Amino acid sequence: MSNALEVSGLRKEFGGLVAVREVSFSVGEGEFVGLIGPNGCGKSTTFNCISGLLEQTSGRIEIFGEDASELRPDQIQNLGMTRTFQHTNLWREMTVIENLLVPPRGQFGSSIRELARSLLFPANQAEAGRLSMAYDVLDQLEVPHMAHNMTSELSGGQSKLVDIGRSMMGEPRLLLLDEPVAGVAGPLAMKIFNNLRKLVDETGITVLIIEHNMDFILRQGVDRIIVMNEGGVLMEGTPDEVRNNRAVIEAYLGAAGESGGGEE
Repeated sequence: MSNALEVSGLRKEFGGLVAVREVSFSVGEGEFVGLIGPNGCGKSTTFNCISGLLEQTSGRIEIFGEDASELRPDQIQNLGMTRTFQHTNLWREMTVIENLLVPPRGQFGSSIRELARSLLFPANQAEAGRLSMAYDVLDQLEVPHMAHNMTSELSGGQSKLVDIGRSMMGEPRLLLLDEPVAGVAGPLAMKIFNNLRKLVDETGITVLIIEHNMDFILRQGVDRIIVMNEGGVLMEGTPDEVRNNRAVIEAYLGAAGESGGGEE
C-alpha cells in the first residue's frame, strides 16, 4: 500500500515553545486513521503544518510522494489534499447546495453568490456536472433533504456535515478533518463517523481525523490510531492496542487534572 501522507521529523517552535517535536507517522492510501491526544498535545499544530498554514521549523511532509514541506495551501490542495477546521465557516446567507457549489477548482465569477446561483441553473455540461456532484455528495452524507435549507438554520452537527460535503467537492484524495464532531450530539456524531467509514470503503479516499475524545473514537471503526502527547507521538496502533496501552491511559488521566486551553 502506498502512502497518501508521510510526516518525517516534524518540529514546530513558537519562539521558545516547542509545540511539535520530531513527529513522524504515515497514512496509507485508503486508510481511515484517527489522530488523538489530550488538549495541548500538538494535534492541530501538526495539521496546520501539514496543510501549509504554518511553516514547520524542521522536518519533511510528503503527500502522495510529493514533497509538500514548503508549499502554499493552494499548492497542497492541488496535490489532492483538503482539510476542514474545528469551527465551521459556512456562508450563512446561502443554502446548503449553494455552499457546496462554490469550492471546486477552476471556478470564477463576479461574486460568490452569483457563482453559486449560476451553477444552480447550469448553462453548460460542466456546470450541470458540478450540480450533479453536489447532490451526489449530499446523498453520500445521507442529507439530501437539506439541500435547499439555509445554512443559518442548521444545527451544529448539520453544519459539520455540510462542511465535510463542501470539502469533498474539491474531489480530494486525502481529507484531513479537525474534530468534525466537537460539540455534536451523540447520535449525529456517530452518524458522521459512520458516513466517513462508508465514504472510505466505497471511494478509497484517505481520511485522517483529529478527535479529542478517546473513548468515542475507539468505538467508531477507524483502521488505526496515532496518539500524541506533549508534542510527540506516544504510540500508534489498532483501537484495541490503544485501548489497552497504559501509557495512553495515563496521558489522558494526567491531562484531565490540568486546566484546558493552549494549542491543540
